Amino acid sequence: MKSDITHNIGIILERIRKASEASGRDPKDVRLLLATKTVAADRIKEAFHAGQTLIAENKVQELRDKFEALKDVRHTSHFIGHLQTNKINDVLKYGVSCIQSVDRVDLAEKLHKRLSYENRTIEVLIQVNTSNEESKFGVHPDQAIELVRQVAQFKTLKIKGLMTIGLFKGQPHELRACFSLLRKLRDQISDLAIPGVEMDELSMGMSGDLEMAVEEGATIVRVGTAIFGQRVTPDSYYWNEQ
Repeated sequence: MKSDITHNIGIILERIRKASEASGRDPKDVRLLLATKTVAADRIKEAFHAGQTLIAENKVQELRDKFEALKDVRHTSHFIGHLQTNKINDVLKYGVSCIQSVDRVDLAEKLHKRLSYENRTIEVLIQVNTSNEESKFGVHPDQAIELVRQVAQFKTLKIKGLMTIGLFKGQPHELRACFSLLRKLRDQISDLAIPGVEMDELSMGMSGDLEMAVEEGATIVRVGTAIFGQRVTPDSYYWNEQ
């Protein structure tokens, strides 16, 4: 008998397939990322056994606390939360392969300094505040291209694309505008052909809006509650600057 997690993953993959095909895209071009905030390690392992091994945490503490329990199962770990500069060492210590939330130069500079010391590189996405909400992290869209140029100077940071968090509440057309804006920014940056910059990834869309994100070009959708169930803390707790 399938577990609830395995069952829910099947539903999400079907949603991705239908949204991709409806917009003329190959479903293989959209990756499912499991947002594992507040999810216990044993439940994450259930998802691994169901074939889904791309996960991400919002909080460095959760990344650290689950590391030992998950390290023996082959998987890929991203970090998608706001990263304070005093937590850089911890994030790099616990096997993260991509930081999706680079949104300021001082963070990039300090990441570069630490990575240079360790003689390694890491993939990053530039986080853009497409909803223009003060409570959200991310560079303002008007400043995104300049930030990409600045971060590109740090050779330890491999820019792979952009990330955004859409409106938590709002009309569908307002949410779609967030995703559309990120796609347009991606296209503008691609046209600039900035050395060392790739724009292959658009990380956007979550449990309730992944279809719209896929239609607008998402290559990574971040799904948590639709797979693992509702959390005690709301999403706004993880994304709010306060």
